[in-house]
Amino acid sequence: MIHVVLCDDHALVRRGIRDTLTEASDIQVTGEAGSYPELREVLRTARCEVLLLDLNMPGRSGLEVLAALRETDPQIKVLIVSMFTEDQYAIRCLKAGAQGYVNKAGNPEELIAATRTVAAGRKFVTPEVAQMLVDSLHHSTDEAPHQALSERELQTLVKIASGKKLSDIAEELMLSPKTVSVYRTRVMEKLNLTSNAAITAYAIRNNLV
Repeated sequence: MIHVVLCDDHALVRRGIRDTLTEASDIQVTGEAGSYPELREVLRTARCEVLLLDLNMPGRSGLEVLAALRETDPQIKVLIVSMFTEDQYAIRCLKAGAQGYVNKAGNPEELIAATRTVAAGRKFVTPEVAQMLVDSLHHSTDEAPHQALSERELQTLVKIASGKKLSDIAEELMLSPKTVSVYRTRVMEKLNLTSNAAITAYAIRNNLV
């Protein structure tokens, strides 16, 4: 039996994932959490071979949670289940220590297959991610400038390019508007951009939105 814990801040999403996984006779959901503090409490008692982790977490981002887990619970295998498309975050998550990456828009069979693959100790990547990995080997010395951004900086870039105001971004990420403004400034400095319009143009040019 594969014991799975779900961590996503949306209860309806967790329910959908749980219902999908219960269709597999060899997978059992042993716990759920909506935040990192809740996850720490759940992991104290729940059996967990595979953690299904959302990236867009309140307060503490999914990649930050992933890094913390690598320190405190290295035996747990992490499968990222995210709304972000593969070209935005998959490679970043795999480099950070995740065993797999699945888009929430994918089919249920893929989620089950990914969970089984990760539980067996193997990496799960879609054909699209596999191609990106191959491409990254050939262009490792010529990475796009946004690869140097932190996760929060990249999230800020994507949300600005999607037309959202700083106040809306702050609310979504559970940060202060001042903090989001700092991330915006860092994005512009690192990418040599001067305005939101330039940020949007960069994101479109690099297929980030």
